[in-house]
Amino acid sequence: MNPREPGAAPGSVRPGGRTARVRDAVRRATLAELAGHGYRGLSVEAVAARSGVHKTTVYRRWGDADGLVADALEIAAAEPWPVPDTGTLEGDLRGIARLVHDGFADPGEGPVARAFVLAAGQSGAAAGALHRFFARRHADAAAVVDRAAARGEVPPGTDAAEVVRLAVAPLYYRLFVTGEPLDEAAADRAAAAACTAARAGALVRPDG
Repeated sequence: MNPREPGAAPGSVRPGGRTARVRDAVRRATLAELAGHGYRGLSVEAVAARSGVHKTTVYRRWGDADGLVADALEIAAAEPWPVPDTGTLEGDLRGIARLVHDGFADPGEGPVARAFVLAAGQSGAAAGALHRFFARRHADAAAVVDRAAARGEVPPGTDAAEVVRLAVAPLYYRLFVTGEPLDEAAADRAAAAACTAARAGALVRPDG
Protein backbone atom coordinates (compact mmCIF):
# COMPACT_ATOMS: atom_id res chain seq x y z
CA MET A 1 0.00 0.00 0.00
CA ASN A 2 3.02 2.19 -0.34
CA PRO A 3 2.13 5.41 -2.19
CA ARG A 4 4.98 5.12 -4.65
CA GLU A 5 4.21 3.20 -7.81
CA PRO A 6 5.93 -0.21 -7.96
CA GLY A 7 7.63 -1.59 -11.00
CA ALA A 8 8.61 1.69 -12.65
CA ALA A 9 12.34 2.00 -13.21
CA PRO A 10 13.82 5.28 -11.96
CA GLY A 11 14.01 7.75 -14.79
CA SER A 12 11.77 5.70 -17.05
CA VAL A 13 9.61 7.53 -19.57
CA ARG A 14 6.07 6.51 -20.27
CA PRO A 15 5.06 5.88 -23.84
CA GLY A 16 3.14 8.63 -25.59
CA GLY A 17 3.60 12.07 -27.07
CA ARG A 18 4.93 15.29 -25.68
CA THR A 19 2.13 15.63 -23.12
CA ALA A 20 2.97 12.22 -21.63
CA ARG A 21 6.68 13.07 -21.52
CA VAL A 22 6.00 16.38 -19.80
CA ARG A 23 3.76 14.71 -17.24
CA ASP A 24 6.36 12.04 -16.57
CA ALA A 25 9.16 14.61 -16.18
CA VAL A 26 7.06 16.64 -13.75
CA ARG A 27 6.07 13.52 -11.81
CA ARG A 28 9.68 12.43 -11.42
CA ALA A 29 10.70 15.93 -10.35
CA THR A 30 7.85 16.04 -7.84
CA LEU A 31 8.93 12.74 -6.31
CA ALA A 32 12.54 13.91 -6.08
CA GLU A 33 11.55 17.20 -4.45
CA LEU A 34 9.27 15.44 -1.98
CA ALA A 35 12.02 13.00 -1.07
CA GLY A 36 14.55 15.78 -0.59
CA HIS A 37 12.49 18.57 0.95
CA GLY A 38 9.10 17.20 2.01
CA TYR A 39 5.71 18.70 1.30
CA ARG A 40 6.57 22.04 2.92
CA GLY A 41 9.55 22.41 0.62
CA LEU A 42 7.69 21.45 -2.55
CA SER A 43 7.21 24.29 -4.99
CA VAL A 44 6.23 24.75 -8.61
CA GLU A 45 9.47 26.65 -9.26
CA ALA A 46 11.65 23.83 -7.91
CA VAL A 47 9.74 21.16 -9.83
CA ALA A 48 9.93 23.21 -13.00
CA ALA A 49 13.67 23.69 -12.63
CA ARG A 50 14.33 20.01 -11.89
CA SER A 51 12.04 18.72 -14.66
CA GLY A 52 13.13 21.17 -17.36
CA VAL A 53 9.48 22.10 -17.95
CA HIS A 54 8.77 25.83 -18.06
CA LYS A 55 7.15 27.00 -14.84
CA THR A 56 4.25 28.64 -16.69
CA THR A 57 3.38 25.21 -18.08
CA VAL A 58 3.55 23.66 -14.62
CA TYR A 59 1.40 26.43 -13.13
CA ARG A 60 -1.12 26.14 -15.94
CA ARG A 61 -1.54 22.39 -15.70
CA TRP A 62 -0.89 21.61 -12.02
CA GLY A 63 -1.58 24.94 -10.33
CA ASP A 64 0.34 24.46 -7.11
CA ALA A 65 2.05 21.92 -4.84
CA ASP A 66 -1.28 20.26 -4.06
CA GLY A 67 -1.90 19.69 -7.75
CA LEU A 68 1.55 18.16 -8.17
CA VAL A 69 1.04 15.77 -5.24
CA ALA A 70 -2.45 14.78 -6.38
CA ASP A 71 -1.29 14.01 -9.92
CA ALA A 72 1.69 11.98 -8.72
CA LEU A 73 -0.61 9.91 -6.52
CA GLU A 74 -3.09 9.48 -9.37
CA ILE A 75 -0.32 8.07 -11.55
CA ALA A 76 0.85 5.79 -8.74
CA ALA A 77 -2.66 4.46 -8.11
CA ALA A 78 -3.04 3.52 -11.76
CA GLU A 79 0.14 1.42 -11.76
CA PRO A 80 -0.25 -2.39 -11.56
CA TRP A 81 0.17 -3.65 -8.00
CA PRO A 82 1.59 -7.14 -7.37
CA VAL A 83 -1.15 -8.56 -5.13
CA PRO A 84 0.16 -11.85 -3.67
CA ASP A 85 -1.49 -15.19 -4.39
CA THR A 86 0.15 -17.75 -2.10
CA GLY A 87 -2.81 -20.07 -1.66
CA THR A 88 -3.57 -19.03 1.93
CA LEU A 89 -5.00 -15.86 3.45
CA GLU A 90 -2.19 -15.54 5.95
CA GLY A 91 0.42 -15.92 3.23
CA ASP A 92 -1.28 -13.30 1.08
CA LEU A 93 -1.64 -10.84 3.97
CA ARG A 94 1.98 -11.41 4.94
CA GLY A 95 2.96 -10.62 1.37
CA ILE A 96 0.95 -7.38 1.41
CA ALA A 97 2.39 -6.32 4.77
CA ARG A 98 5.90 -7.02 3.53
CA LEU A 99 5.27 -4.97 0.40
CA VAL A 100 4.47 -2.04 2.67
CA HIS A 101 7.53 -2.72 4.81
CA ASP A 102 9.82 -3.05 1.81
CA GLY A 103 8.53 0.14 0.25
CA PHE A 104 9.17 2.21 3.35
CA ALA A 105 12.56 0.53 3.92
CA ASP A 106 13.74 1.24 0.37
CA PRO A 107 16.24 4.13 0.39
CA GLY A 108 14.76 5.59 -2.79
CA GLU A 109 11.05 4.94 -2.35
CA GLY A 110 10.83 5.25 1.43
CA PRO A 111 11.35 9.03 1.73
CA VAL A 112 8.78 9.68 -1.01
CA ALA A 113 6.20 7.40 0.61
CA ARG A 114 6.71 9.10 3.97
CA ALA A 115 6.40 12.53 2.34
CA PHE A 116 3.08 11.58 0.74
CA VAL A 117 1.62 10.44 4.07
CA LEU A 118 2.90 13.50 5.93
CA ALA A 119 1.57 15.78 3.19
CA ALA A 120 -1.91 14.41 3.85
CA GLY A 121 -1.70 15.82 7.36
CA GLN A 122 -0.90 19.29 6.03
CA SER A 123 -3.15 19.62 3.01
CA GLY A 124 -6.77 18.74 2.42
CA ALA A 125 -6.09 18.21 -1.28
CA ALA A 126 -3.20 15.86 -0.53
CA ALA A 127 -5.36 14.00 2.00
CA GLY A 128 -8.06 13.52 -0.62
CA ALA A 129 -5.54 12.27 -3.18
CA LEU A 130 -4.05 9.83 -0.67
CA HIS A 131 -7.54 8.60 0.25
CA ARG A 132 -8.24 7.83 -3.42
CA PHE A 133 -4.86 6.09 -3.71
CA PHE A 134 -5.61 3.81 -0.77
CA ALA A 135 -9.15 3.15 -2.00
CA ARG A 136 -7.66 1.84 -5.24
CA ARG A 137 -5.13 -0.29 -3.38
CA HIS A 138 -7.82 -1.70 -1.08
CA ALA A 139 -9.91 -2.58 -4.11
CA ASP A 140 -6.93 -4.38 -5.67
CA ALA A 141 -6.10 -6.22 -2.44
CA ALA A 142 -9.70 -7.33 -1.88
CA ALA A 143 -8.94 -10.28 -4.15
CA VAL A 144 -6.98 -12.02 -1.38
CA VAL A 145 -10.03 -11.99 0.91
CA ASP A 146 -12.41 -12.99 -1.88
CA ARG A 147 -10.21 -15.99 -2.64
CA ALA A 148 -10.05 -16.88 1.06
CA ALA A 149 -13.86 -16.78 1.29
CA ALA A 150 -14.13 -19.03 -1.75
CA ARG A 151 -11.76 -21.52 -0.07
CA GLY A 152 -13.81 -21.40 3.14
CA GLU A 153 -11.02 -19.79 5.16
CA VAL A 154 -13.17 -16.85 6.25
CA PRO A 155 -16.95 -16.44 6.69
CA PRO A 156 -19.09 -15.07 3.86
CA GLY A 157 -19.51 -11.32 4.12
CA THR A 158 -16.03 -10.70 5.49
CA ASP A 159 -15.10 -7.06 4.89
CA ALA A 160 -12.11 -7.31 2.54
CA ALA A 161 -10.98 -3.72 2.95
CA GLU A 162 -11.11 -4.01 6.74
CA VAL A 163 -8.99 -7.17 6.68
CA VAL A 164 -6.33 -5.43 4.59
CA ARG A 165 -6.45 -2.30 6.79
CA LEU A 166 -5.88 -4.43 9.87
CA ALA A 167 -2.91 -6.11 8.22
CA VAL A 168 -1.11 -2.86 7.40
CA ALA A 169 -2.34 -0.29 9.94
CA PRO A 170 0.14 -1.33 12.67
CA LEU A 171 3.00 -0.61 10.27
CA TYR A 172 1.81 2.95 9.70
CA TYR A 173 1.26 3.35 13.45
CA ARG A 174 4.88 2.43 14.12
CA LEU A 175 6.19 4.71 11.40
CA PHE A 176 4.08 7.82 11.94
CA VAL A 177 2.82 7.70 15.53
CA THR A 178 5.21 5.92 17.88
CA GLY A 179 8.39 6.04 15.80
CA GLU A 180 9.16 2.40 16.65
CA PRO A 181 11.37 0.33 14.35
CA LEU A 182 9.60 -1.36 11.48
CA ASP A 183 10.88 -4.77 10.47
CA GLU A 184 9.62 -7.89 8.74
CA ALA A 185 8.72 -9.49 12.07
CA ALA A 186 6.33 -6.61 12.80
CA ALA A 187 4.83 -6.95 9.33
CA ASP A 188 4.34 -10.69 9.81
CA ARG A 189 2.68 -10.19 13.21
CA ALA A 190 0.24 -7.65 11.81
CA ALA A 191 -0.67 -10.01 8.97
CA ALA A 192 -1.17 -12.92 11.36
CA ALA A 193 -3.40 -10.84 13.64
CA ALA A 194 -5.56 -9.72 10.72
CA CYS A 195 -5.85 -13.29 9.48
CA THR A 196 -6.85 -14.58 12.93
CA ALA A 197 -9.53 -11.89 13.27
CA ALA A 198 -10.90 -12.59 9.80
CA ARG A 199 -11.05 -16.35 10.33
CA ALA A 200 -12.84 -15.83 13.67
CA GLY A 201 -15.56 -13.81 11.96
CA ALA A 202 -14.66 -10.55 13.70
CA LEU A 203 -14.50 -8.65 10.40
CA VAL A 204 -17.80 -9.65 8.84
CA ARG A 205 -19.73 -6.64 7.53
CA PRO A 206 -22.71 -5.68 9.71
CA ASP A 207 -25.03 -6.27 6.77
CA GLY A 208 -23.48 -9.68 6.17
